[in-house]
Parts: sequence; C-alpha cells; structure tokens
Amino acid sequence: QVQLVESGGGLVKPGGSLRLSCAASGSIFIFSLYDMGWYRQAPGKQRELVATITSGTNTNYADSVKGRFTISRDNAKRTVYLQMNSLKPEDTAVYYCNAARQSRGLNYWGQGTQVTVSS
Repeated sequence: QVQLVESGGGLVKPGGSLRLSCAASGSIFIFSLYDMGWYRQAPGKQRELVATITSGTNTNYADSVKGRFTISRDNAKRTVYLQMNSLKPEDTAVYYCNAARQSRGLNYWGQGTQVTVSS
C-alpha cells in the first residue's frame, strides 16, 4: 500500500515563507519512477495544479506561483518538497501531494495540509 503524508502547513503572514514536505512510503512504491506534484484546493473552488516535477526532474508551475514557489525532490528520502516564498492571501488552501505513473495508470494522493496566509 502506498501512503503520501504531507507536512509543513500552517498559518503565515503575507510575504512569509513555508516549506511543505510529502513523504512517500510503501514496500512496492518506487518513488524515483513517479512524477510528483502539488495541488491545492481553496474553499468553494476546484482543486488546481500548483507544481509538478517529473521522474526526470523537469518542473512545471502554475502561472500564479511562478517565481515564488519551488518544487524539488529527494529520491533517496522518497520525499518531495514545495518551497513557498512571498506568500499571498490567495495562496490559502489545502495543499495535496500527488504521485503519478501514467504509463501504469497509477495515481495516489495525500490527505492534504492546510496553508493559511493571513495577517
């Protein structure tokens, strides 16, 4: 069984920073073969892509976070990170970690971590 566990969320003031982590576990889960991503869902809105990093470490970002957020991965620790700088109130949402291996039709989600940006 695969588990993705997010951590690092919390309350931060506008302009502040947070780093989210997502640790993957599972005896049959080969982390390095998965594309990893962060998504978020604000109240009353649909879940949206924030950033992704492929197994080959190519990255992609939503326009709204480009230049402020950085996604990275540590295959040895089976962990993906999201460094969030210059946070804005509109970044407030539940942030979810995703692991996908499209060639095998595999897709996993974490339980989410709340990020609140408020003064």
